[in-house]
Amino acid sequence: MIRLLLVEDQEVVREGLKALLEIKPDLEVVAEASNGQQALEQVELLHTQNLLPDVILMDIRMPIMDGVTATQLICQKFPCIKILIFTTFNDGKYVAEALRFGAKGYLLKDTPSQELAEVIRSIYRGYSQFSPGVLEKIVANVPTSQIPQTSHLPSGFDKLSPRERQVLRMIANGASNREISQTLSLSDGTVRNHISHILTKLNLRDRTQASIVANSFVSWLEIEL
Repeated sequence: MIRLLLVEDQEVVREGLKALLEIKPDLEVVAEASNGQQALEQVELLHTQNLLPDVILMDIRMPIMDGVTATQLICQKFPCIKILIFTTFNDGKYVAEALRFGAKGYLLKDTPSQELAEVIRSIYRGYSQFSPGVLEKIVANVPTSQIPQTSHLPSGFDKLSPRERQVLRMIANGASNREISQTLSLSDGTVRNHISHILTKLNLRDRTQASIVANSFVSWLEIEL
């Protein structure tokens, strides 16, 4: 069972979200909060009860304490908790800050409920997930001085198989695991394996880093595919 904490300032949205998620047999909403401060208090309380949430769905703009600040504080004290930003605001600044402070994904509220449940499961398993277009905003917010030059390839690029290069290129374009699976006619498990191999070969931590690096060498990834 995946324990969830819902952080959303609009009660009607929060209740609707809870109703949609709790019909899934593997998802359980253990607490709710209407702002970042309440989220912190709920996490502290659940900690004393040995019921820490596995995943927090965190809104961004809320009164008293916003979701970015709450994400930073929760990740600092409870790094085992995975935070999924779930908001209407597709803003590059919010995306970059939330991820810098430890969020594992950034999803927009127009995401279908079935897809939301799958993203939560993926976040729980340790993957990063983003709505279409979000990764591009992350890359756009990376200072040019931090992007490596293309005159030489980073260590590990020459070890990528043609299929892994295809997967990496699609990650750079913001594709989800499902989109990669459908486009390349691969099973979800095979896509996850390819991503794991890519991260290992390139010595990267997660999909976000992979996307940033891939965008710097996209022309190489397109050669002889």
